Amino acid sequence: MSLQSRSPRLLIVWHSRTGAARQMAQAAADGAHAAADAMDEALDVHLLAADEVQADSLLEADAYLFCAPENLATLSGEMKAFFDRNYYAVLDAIAGRAYAVMIAAGTDGEGARRQVERIASGWRLRAAAPPFVYRNGAQTPEAILAPKTVAPDVLAQCGEIGGTLAAGLLL
Repeated sequence: MSLQSRSPRLLIVWHSRTGAARQMAQAAADGAHAAADAMDEALDVHLLAADEVQADSLLEADAYLFCAPENLATLSGEMKAFFDRNYYAVLDAIAGRAYAVMIAAGTDGEGARRQVERIASGWRLRAAAPPFVYRNGAQTPEAILAPKTVAPDVLAQCGEIGGTLAAGLLL
């Protein structure tokens, strides 16, 4: 199916160890759907775990949201493996498409954010929203590894990012 004969497609690629990034990605998907509904437009939102994404999913999408935890000051291994697996397969084929990034972190998150931004720069993607880093404050091994519940106000911000990407595709 050609890009012209289908609804715009937003691909949300996520990885989560403790549930925070998964909740953030779902909130962004919900926000994208809500924006499309408010505009009375059709939008195809694909929410895929990083280990499920292949190059064809990237090529078929019109915009991207990358959502992952920061681990040891960098992206989680599964999210990095997604980029490693697909980087050269889509290089030069997705230039100019919109993207956004959301990072779940304990107290920092900047290393993972910068890493995604460097990769997106190499793909020549254009940022459609400011990067979002959610810091949950976890410091001890127990708190870091514990399942997370993301606060409603943070999820609302994630929904706004999804809505921004949707609006950009539908306008």
